Amino acid sequence: MTKATSVSAERVKGRESVIRVAAIQMEPRVGDKAGNVERQRSLIADAAGQGVRLMVLPELGNTGYIFNTRDEVAELAEEVPGGPTCAMWIDACREGNVYVCAGITERDGGRFYNSAALVGPGGFIGKYRKVHLWDEEKLFFEPGDLGLPVFHLPFGRVGVMICYDGWHPEVARILALQGADIICDPTCWVLVPGIVTAENPISAWVHMASAHVNGVFMICADRCGVERGCTFLGNSCVLGPAGFVAGPASFDKTEVLSAEINLVQARYKHWTDLADPFADRRTDLYDRLLGYRPPR
Repeated sequence: MTKATSVSAERVKGRESVIRVAAIQMEPRVGDKAGNVERQRSLIADAAGQGVRLMVLPELGNTGYIFNTRDEVAELAEEVPGGPTCAMWIDACREGNVYVCAGITERDGGRFYNSAALVGPGGFIGKYRKVHLWDEEKLFFEPGDLGLPVFHLPFGRVGVMICYDGWHPEVARILALQGADIICDPTCWVLVPGIVTAENPISAWVHMASAHVNGVFMICADRCGVERGCTFLGNSCVLGPAGFVAGPASFDKTEVLSAEINLVQARYKHWTDLADPFADRRTDLYDRLLGYRPPR
């Protein structure tokens, strides 16, 4: 590849849409929904006090992640947006004039979903249900059935994925092709001995590559700590078209990892005058949205 002059420095000069975002890393305690949500409220207030406009909380952060039985899931799950967790998030957003994307254990009738809610000062905006279920999640949750929506917020377009979705490159690409500037990623990255470790946090690198090749920002909020024998990676991060913007965070501490991003950088997909990864796609060989059909 020849001289790839900086997209951000030259092409977006004087065209700024700058906001402060944050990945909130925390340690939920399985089963302690009231305590988890109260800690989240405090962290949301901390982030709002730093000028953060959009923040992301971890996957299943209101309940904890490692379940033993479906009865345990049923006891902790709640409707989205009709339950107490979403009500608290909405109150916190109104108080801080912020937007929150956060993982939640969702109940819909007799079905359970690993979901993320997007809420703001005006209330509930939308939700996403995890499409690719990791390992034992398949024992407790239904695969997501809401597709890959992109939500239009006052400052830009926001898509959502959850953790293992990031190992399926179609997800970020489809969100980017639908116009997402930012992808929020509530996650529970786990240590995998000999593969994913605190010293070699492959999960963060996978998402960094995805942000780069799709020309988007990503906010990856992992949890930390040990739950029922499972160790989590931490290493939350804010990523952009040129790589890491902030982080990775620590392995084992609660953190509000914030950064300013210029969303205009996500709207110039070309690297040079002759190298535009989206325009250069061979859509004569594959369709524009990789076969994606939004649910009706």
